[in-house]
Amino acid sequence: MESRVLSGNTTISGIPRLRKQPSTRLTTAHFATARPITDGGNLIWGRQLRPALLLETSASTTNFFPATKREILRPSLASASSPAEGSDSAGDAKIAPVGLLEKYPAITTGFFFFMWYFLNVIFNILNKKIYNYFPYPYFVSVIHLFVGVVYCLGSWSVGLPKRAPMDSNLFKLLLPVAVCHALGHVTSNVSFAAVAVSFTHTIKALEPFFNAAASQFILGQQIPLALWLSLAPVVLGVSMASLTELSFNWLGFISAMISNISFTYRSIYSKKAMTDMDSTNLYAYISIIALFVCIPPALILEGPQLLKHGFADAIAKVGLTKFITDLFWVGMFYHLYNQLATNTLERVAPLTHAVGNVLKRVFVIGFSIIVFGNKISTQTAIGTSIAIAGVAIYSIIKARIEEEKRQMKTA
Repeated sequence: MESRVLSGNTTISGIPRLRKQPSTRLTTAHFATARPITDGGNLIWGRQLRPALLLETSASTTNFFPATKREILRPSLASASSPAEGSDSAGDAKIAPVGLLEKYPAITTGFFFFMWYFLNVIFNILNKKIYNYFPYPYFVSVIHLFVGVVYCLGSWSVGLPKRAPMDSNLFKLLLPVAVCHALGHVTSNVSFAAVAVSFTHTIKALEPFFNAAASQFILGQQIPLALWLSLAPVVLGVSMASLTELSFNWLGFISAMISNISFTYRSIYSKKAMTDMDSTNLYAYISIIALFVCIPPALILEGPQLLKHGFADAIAKVGLTKFITDLFWVGMFYHLYNQLATNTLERVAPLTHAVGNVLKRVFVIGFSIIVFGNKISTQTAIGTSIAIAGVAIYSIIKARIEEEKRQMKTA
């Protein structure tokens, strides 16, 4: 950032002009101690200059030096007009007004949470409606990723965001993450197609249990007893809900369990593949790799049926236009809700995000029951409630433990 100096005849408002003492002659060389004034402002050689930054001199030179060029510095225009500088601004530059979203960041955070919940609920409802007339989860999973990849490529083409470079080493790190992401995504959709949405999300509430088990027995990390105890109601609740679930079948149950295991390994590989790449670019690359992983099984397992009668039956039921638009929007909602989940995590503390994630599952289960009119037994309702409560307790305890670890590291 450009910084300017003033001549010896110039003054800044509120600062007296330094004058040479007429009766004093400098007979010995003295050097000013160049030290930045850091009274809450930025350093002189930092990014912005504060008004009236003077080079401090040692006690032996205070009365000898005139006001030279380098002793009085004027702030740049950007600094003078920055709203963060407040009343320190000099000259006639106006302070930029603070926007409503900047003044009240909670509004923005609340909007992120709302859109995360809204898009997730819409995705789950539309996804299930598609499976009611087009029961091909492998192909639909490919569509989810394909639409997201097209969205990412379009964003990169206009520089929002700027595409991060990819090399062979980074690709090797992201490949296992993307494979686990693809497997977890496909098996989740197989479960969604086979059983009620509410039941799949109840089974997926067991994911923290698998995460804790993998951390303890694979990564060798010691899991506190409090975390294990908090998982007991999760296991109990899922067991109760499964025993009396009216839409229960083994394909849906096993697929949801495989999804839990896949996402657990995705978390493990993600920790090993730590990178400085921003979350938007990282998710885009993972989606691209996962897309290529999902295409072969979709072609092998569902390709012949789709060509024979799958597409024709769907078009006969809802029409070509609705069929294409449903596939497009379900893919768009899938990508956007995942991206918003990441953006929300960046704005809030881990504890807040953990509680928000539990509430999101409650919203999805509740709205899916209302929209599809799924009948559930009393035991299933109680079991689901116990499982969700257990996940909430686990998330809160885990977030607090992580926060204590961060505080110990910074102490």
